[in-house]
Amino acid sequence: MSTIASPPGLQILGPILPGYERVLTHEALSFVAALARQFTARIEEALQARVERQKRFDTGELPDFLEETAHVREGDWKVAPLPHDLLDRRVEITGPIDRKMIINALNSGASVFMADCEDATSPTWDNEVQGQVNLSEAVRRTLTFDDAGTGKSYRLNEKTAVLFVRPRGLHLWEKHVKVDGKFIPGGLFDFGLFFFHNAKEQIARGTGPYFYLPKLESHREARIWNDVFVFAQKALEIPRGSIKATVLVETLPATFELNEILWELRDHSAGLNCGRWDYIFSFIKKMSASPTFVMPDRGQVTMDKGFLRAYSLLVIQTCHRRGVHAMGGMAAFIPIKGNEAANNEAMAKVRADKLREVTDGHDGTWVAHPGLVPIALSIFDEHMPAANQIGRLREDVGIGRHDLLRIHEGTRTEQGLRHNIRIGVQYIEAWLRGIGCVPLYDLMEDAATAEISRAQVWQWITHRAPLIDGSIVDVERFKAALADELGVIEGEVGPARFTKGRFPEAAELFERMSLSPTFAEFLTVPAYEQLLGNEKNL
Repeated sequence: MSTIASPPGLQILGPILPGYERVLTHEALSFVAALARQFTARIEEALQARVERQKRFDTGELPDFLEETAHVREGDWKVAPLPHDLLDRRVEITGPIDRKMIINALNSGASVFMADCEDATSPTWDNEVQGQVNLSEAVRRTLTFDDAGTGKSYRLNEKTAVLFVRPRGLHLWEKHVKVDGKFIPGGLFDFGLFFFHNAKEQIARGTGPYFYLPKLESHREARIWNDVFVFAQKALEIPRGSIKATVLVETLPATFELNEILWELRDHSAGLNCGRWDYIFSFIKKMSASPTFVMPDRGQVTMDKGFLRAYSLLVIQTCHRRGVHAMGGMAAFIPIKGNEAANNEAMAKVRADKLREVTDGHDGTWVAHPGLVPIALSIFDEHMPAANQIGRLREDVGIGRHDLLRIHEGTRTEQGLRHNIRIGVQYIEAWLRGIGCVPLYDLMEDAATAEISRAQVWQWITHRAPLIDGSIVDVERFKAALADELGVIEGEVGPARFTKGRFPEAAELFERMSLSPTFAEFLTVPAYEQLLGNEKNL
């Protein structure tokens, strides 16, 4: 281990491994400390505002459009013009920030790669700091990876995707760093290190510092990020507006403030994205106290109907009215090897999803695997010959409060309950081992899909939801199913892998979250505490 000279008031609690000194420099950490001192209190206030708003939802209040910001929704304004390299974003790929994944994603043929410091990355100290080293090399096109196990070498192509970075959400903390005795918000740590080391280099290379902002719940939270951008650009003497950020619409409250969020970020906006998986989770969470909003099986909550269809159309209409991109959602399918029929069925679902998006008016879409890039590209190329379709205003769309709260019709099944348990336990187990993006049952699962699984189980138990056969999901049934599914998982992964893994810890956490008397805000918050404990025991 090495040591570094931290600036006054900043304390690093994690080890300094070889290579960390390249990003944990005195100057960079001074910048991160300045961000923390300027914005931590405001982030804490925003998180408390979330708590207070949830209390109102729990007592029967429903989300609605804000009266006090009607002038913003009704006004005739547009966001600032976009740089040339962000005009065409027809296919975007996302993934974690390890070396191999970054190279494969940048080389995938996608228009954009979103490097994910959040849902696709388990936030171990090494993952986050080494990830910053990897991103810095990617910006400078020096990133390489030699796989000792396979003998393969990975290098960047001459032409690569445009890089976006997603810092952690406002609710997550970096507990390996303190500033003036307080833990630093994880998003400020991620943004600060990346921006300090790479913004000027990116601009010099003809691109810019581009970001995705996750899990915002209000325009006031968007204002915090906008102020972070203004502060950072001024501190580094970079022109205001150089930063561009796409907001992931991943929460139910945010959908009622789309115009307001774009307004707050209007100098820095690169549009909105339909973060569908987190959105389903947020819908369950925000409406968790009401039996009216109990969901059917996860697989039946699809983008072509109910509140998801409404929110997707509203995102398109709002973004195009404001002159900016409306990005579609994630195709979580991955190619299925060795089963041609199953693979053909999965790819047909991907094509149908992407066709819906492009014909509705989305300007681009997301995939989770390089193998899906050609499929998505072909559909958008056929139906969107121009760089985007922002000029398609969709004035025919009329989405109101009722549409945004329309629950999906469908059934609840024993199979759906057990599938949620298997997904949740296996994802948490991988996360506790430091892996944040996991292929399970022919889908790429990340924290968002695991959140849906545990949230849905909690909802069914809490409201004693009947299954299609008329039986009730209660605590005893859940515990029996959990025990059964642990046996299924052991059979699938093998006794050796099961014994060496963290399955008992994962099952205990999944059970605790599913049976909590009140709905716990985020799975990743208690899971992070377990991660920290695991690191201390190494």
